This record gives sequence, structure tokens and C-alpha cells, in this order.
Amino acid sequence: MRGIISAGAYVPFRRLDRAEVARFFGSGGGKGTRAVASYDEDTTSLGVEAARQAMRAAGDQHNVRSLSFATTAPAYVDKTNATTIHAALRLDSDCLAIDMCGSVRAATGALRLALEGNGSTLVVAADVRTGLPTSVDESTHGDGGAAFVVGDDTDGAVIAEYLGGASVTEEFTDRWRVPGASTSRLWDERFGEIKYIPLGEQAWNAALKKTELTPGDVSVAVVTGPHARAVRGLAGRLGVKVADDLSGSVGWTGAAHAGLLLTNALETAEPGQVIALISLADGADVVFFRTTAAIARTRAERTVAQQIAQGGPLLYGKFLAWRGMVSVEPPRRPEPARTSSSAAARTDDWKFGFVGSRDRKSGLVYMPPARISAKNDEIDDMDAVPMADVLGTVVTYTVDRLAYSPSPPVVFAVVDFDGGGRLPLELTDVDPDGVSIGMRVEMTFRRLYTADGIHNYFWKGRPVRA
Repeated sequence: MRGIISAGAYVPFRRLDRAEVARFFGSGGGKGTRAVASYDEDTTSLGVEAARQAMRAAGDQHNVRSLSFATTAPAYVDKTNATTIHAALRLDSDCLAIDMCGSVRAATGALRLALEGNGSTLVVAADVRTGLPTSVDESTHGDGGAAFVVGDDTDGAVIAEYLGGASVTEEFTDRWRVPGASTSRLWDERFGEIKYIPLGEQAWNAALKKTELTPGDVSVAVVTGPHARAVRGLAGRLGVKVADDLSGSVGWTGAAHAGLLLTNALETAEPGQVIALISLADGADVVFFRTTAAIARTRAERTVAQQIAQGGPLLYGKFLAWRGMVSVEPPRRPEPARTSSSAAARTDDWKFGFVGSRDRKSGLVYMPPARISAKNDEIDDMDAVPMADVLGTVVTYTVDRLAYSPSPPVVFAVVDFDGGGRLPLELTDVDPDGVSIGMRVEMTFRRLYTADGIHNYFWKGRPVRA
């Protein structure tokens, strides 16, 4: 049996109330909220957070042999972004890490290739979506990530068996964005509907025939795509129950959305249910799964529904600044120099994997890792200690309004980690007035800053929310 071993998703903490757009400009916006990636998040960091959820659900013993990363907004071109995710997850060096970037369809394509391939594969998708102020894209889109560990029974307990699927491909230009542009352009609304609905029906019927299923066998269908009108039109013709598309609370998250909706469906599914995934993007892709008894035992540590419920508000002006749509006065401090590639390569376990060291004799935890013991002066008598999943407590903190930050002020805190280790670090996803001594924090992978085109990734603390 081959299929999905675990699933995980990440919805950023910040939410933009769409009504704020109309109050600001007098037009645009709408009802509900959209998820917004913070100023220190990009598609790579979103992918790391989603993958951490999936890997935890799969279990630490899981051995991933390949990693594919899909996005329409890569943090780098020329350089592979999946290698950063690989480093943050501390995967083995012989694990292949590749990007599948540039199109929405790349995400469902990566999942389909993994399902029909061999070995254990981690499929990650993430997107940061934007649009011109007051545009439909600005309000209806959102940011997020999703990840799946795919494999056979020998790789782990399969929670959703892959039953088969079908794809239909056709060339036409409905939504496009040239390299370097930050916003998409659209053709006539009716044109996309005319093209996509027949393709979706063709792929749907072909997948039903191939898997010997009927619409009555399908418990729920996940339908998504960049053309909302076509998605709604096809969903009404399938004759099955259609899952909530999360448009009112998260928005359409581009390449990540199919995975986000599928993860949400798996988190509420019961054993023996058939779930259909349908994506309309440059054609149509349909994939069928049947949940197994293992799904009741394997749940994400933080579900999509929980993450949606835990969101915090974001002012529209700050959203525009984070997206680069408006220019605000920068901090009156010099911008940081670019990070050293050679130094980062020497300390990648610490910088990307957040691995400290523990003195074998005294038990003292060093962050960053040390070679020489402070207790007995012995050299290299240390064990590596992964700290990314360890919780901590704020001992003291300061709100710095002078230090450089893309979104001041900066909240710095000294954190004591459970089981040993103390580190001063930056807090994120928190308002300065909401910080307190004794606050519990967890680690999250973020981008500290970008200088000379090099992104400086590291770990920050964020409040543990119930």
C-alpha cells in the first residue's frame, strides 16, 4: 500500500480583515479575513513550518529519501530553496532536495509524482500571494504552506491510501506573471470558466473510471484552483460533498492551497472514507485517497482549524508595508551587512537545524554549541542536542525601538529552555504589550533580514498559544 503517511500545514499568525481595505481606500476588500505571512516569513520559512508539522506526525524515526518543494514565489532563483528546508529539518545528506517552482500546478504534480514513485518522499508547498491594493487578488488570496510524507507501508503507517488519479493538460493563458513581477494578470473571467470546467469534468470522469469508483463512493471532494469561478462551477457538477475552501478565513494560498485543503480534510476524516483532490491549474488533476485505520492514531500536533482560530489582527497599513506596496521611514540605523556564506556553511547544524551541545559529564547545554566544557575544560566531550522542538520560558526581555528591523520595534528576550540551555533571541508573532516574564515560547524558522540578495535565516521564539 502506498499513500500519505502524514500531513501537516502552516497558516501564518497574522490576519488581515478585508473590510480594512475599503475603510482605507473606499473600495476593494470584502468580508472575512486572509492569512498574511509576517515580514520575516517567505515561502521557504512557510515550507519549513509546514514540513515540521508533517515530520512530527510521521515520527522521528522516519527516514525521508527525497524532498520536493513547490512554490510560485521562490526566495531564490538559481539557488535551490529546498536545500534550506532540508537543512532546517536536519535530513540526511544523501536525501535529494529539489525545487519545482514557478507554477501553481507544480504542487499537485510533485504530490502525484511522489505517490506514483518509490521510496519515502517529503512533498512541501508554500506560497505568499499578493495583488495590487484594492484588487480582488489582494483580498481573496492568502499565504500558507502544506507538506506530506509519502511512502509505502514499509516506510510507516499509511493514513491515506493512494487509489489512483488522472490528469488533463491544455495550453492557454488565463493567469500569468512574468519573472520579476509581484502581481498576476488575468484574462477574461468567462474565458477561464469555459476552459477549466470541461477539463475538470474530463479528468474527474477519467479518474473515476480508472479507480472503479462512483460519485457515491466519495465522502468529500477538495476542489481548488486559481480561477475561483471555474472552481465553484465544477464543484457544483460533481454530485459529491465539497469541502470548505477556507476562502473566508485564509484565502486562496496558491501552490499550497490544494495541500492545505487536503490536510484539513484528513484532520477531520474517519477511517474508510474516500477523499478526492481536484486541482484546476493549466489543466486538471484528480487524485483519490482512502483513509485507513491509522488516521485515527496519526494527527498533526496543530491542526489547520486550530491555527485559523489562533490568528491575530494586522493593520492594513502594515500589510502594505510588509508587501512593499508603500515605503515607510526605515530605522535610523545602518542596515546589516550580508551574512557570510563560508561562516554559515561551517555552522549549518546550528544556524539551520538549531542544534546545541550538551556536556557529557556536567549535563550543561551550550547554545550555540561549544567544544570546550566550562566545567572541566575537556575538549569535544559533547553530544549534539536538537533544540528546535524544545519549549522555553522568557526570563527577561526588552523592546528595542532603535535596533534595525524591517518592522520595528524589535522584541528581544532571554529564554531558558526546558532541560537546560539559555539563549537571547528575537521574538516574533507578538505585540510588545503582550510580552511578559514567564511567557512560554516555541521556536520558529524565520528570515532575520536580507542583505546583498542573501537571506539570513535563523530561529526566533513565538508565544505558545493554547
